[in-house]
Amino acid sequence: MSFPGGVGVSGLRVYDWASADGVCGGSPHMHLLCSEAYIVVEGTGAVQTLTWDGYAVTPLEPGAVVWFTPGTVHRLVNDDGRLRIVVVMQNSGLPEAGDAVFTFPPAVLADPVMYGEISAITDADGARRRRDVAIEGFSELRDHGRDALAAFHRQAARIVSGKLDAFEKRWREGALQAAEVTGVHLQALREGDVDHLKEARIISASPEARLGMCGRLDTYLLDG
Repeated sequence: MSFPGGVGVSGLRVYDWASADGVCGGSPHMHLLCSEAYIVVEGTGAVQTLTWDGYAVTPLEPGAVVWFTPGTVHRLVNDDGRLRIVVVMQNSGLPEAGDAVFTFPPAVLADPVMYGEISAITDADGARRRRDVAIEGFSELRDHGRDALAAFHRQAARIVSGKLDAFEKRWREGALQAAEVTGVHLQALREGDVDHLKEARIISASPEARLGMCGRLDTYLLDG
């Protein structure tokens, strides 16, 4: 059974590794199909974003809730080394399936082999390298305006083009199906049918730790 609403949830401890510009944090990237929400539970920091409207910095502190829609290039920054966030992702499964594209420089984006080698990590050194290459491209996007961003959008669409059928399958079997079940239940209640209430149950999950795009992730594997 998926998390309510067909969304994904994970715990995130944002990397406290300093990058070339002296800022600690994760790898800048963009989701093409999924909105993302941050619920800050500890520490302070910011999310640097780049959209068609330009560059922005949104502060993060305990209790803050920040979310953004597909197409928002974002980079998490860990100011005090303690930034911890609960992340809620639209369309559970799509981000993990490759919905996100890193802001690597154009030459890397244009080379599928190089993009794949830098994206795939097995240890902290790989995560640092991926972050540093993504920050290099992010800085170029921030400094060169809409033309550079438009080119990145096109490159990102090309990178995921071969995965769209798989994306659609995950969406239909996940978020769309979850929404449609509510419609079925509504119709049943109109007809006085309460059988679905007899299927109520409690589900729990334990975290599985891994290195993510922005920090150390605690992900949850749920039944189904």
